Amino acid sequence: MRVAVFSAKSYDREFLAQVEDRHEMKYLEPRLDPMTATLAIGCEAACLFVNDVADRQALEGLAGAGVRYLALRSAGFNHVDLDAAGELGMRVARVPGYSPYAVAEHAVALILALDRRIHRAYARVREANFSLEGLLGFDLRLRTVGIVGTGKIGLAVATILRGFGCRLLAYDVHQNPDCLSLGVEYVELDRLFSESDVITLHCPLTPETHHLIDEAALAKMKPGVMIINTSRGALVDTPAVIEGLKNRHVGHLGLDVYEEEGDLFFEDQSDRVITDDVFSRLLTFPNVIVTGHQAFFTQNALSEIGRVTGENLDAFEAGEPSGNDLI
Repeated sequence: MRVAVFSAKSYDREFLAQVEDRHEMKYLEPRLDPMTATLAIGCEAACLFVNDVADRQALEGLAGAGVRYLALRSAGFNHVDLDAAGELGMRVARVPGYSPYAVAEHAVALILALDRRIHRAYARVREANFSLEGLLGFDLRLRTVGIVGTGKIGLAVATILRGFGCRLLAYDVHQNPDCLSLGVEYVELDRLFSESDVITLHCPLTPETHHLIDEAALAKMKPGVMIINTSRGALVDTPAVIEGLKNRHVGHLGLDVYEEEGDLFFEDQSDRVITDDVFSRLLTFPNVIVTGHQAFFTQNALSEIGRVTGENLDAFEAGEPSGNDLI
């Protein structure tokens, strides 16, 4: 089967090579949008990443090119118009759990780097500045960490932070028994906001969770709270958090995702002027670390994404369910 792989980078080629003995992969550097959909002409399937724009217009373009199957190389699917895909007769499958540990470990790395000012200390030492002024951190032991979303990633975060001796609060619509066995206490969201020293987000983006962290939520949090988001950018109302940083109510902010990241992340922008003023403002704060949606980016995760994507394509070609189908 011929597959159009949109947003293809060198690492995608490397880890999708395990599929090439069964499917013909057409690697395309552009991300999917209504203008690039025609690049999939002659392909039965399209393989999409999180920043591909799979709205109705783009999907109509794919359908017109002959695509009948969308193989997402991601767990998230909020970038795909599933209703439109269903109306166009397209099946859609994802990779639901490639490596929760990759994302969880990156979230904890952001916590540690912000707490101990690793980014600032590294830059100072490179300039032969060994002053400790402004680098004071705090012990994580006995600190209260609020985990929003306790699926596989949230559980992995809880497991790691339990080893640090943190007090763990959690909010989720479904309680995870494995978290309960770790001693995690499930509470209402308002209480989690008000009691947590660190809040880390691991929930999906839905209409209910859009801008979960907004001005009202920030007002309920402790002064100096640390906020970590390695899930989806739109969970955080960025201008509201910037105001929190300016008035020092937010003490630390670690982001691996950003609401308007589509035109920024996964590309080298170093020779361009960034015109997103909100993003540029974020980068001016010394207590903010932004990484470019790299939390998932480990050898283990990419290998699993390649393997499961191949199995999803195999199942579609055989006319069988993959077990990862969304529609």
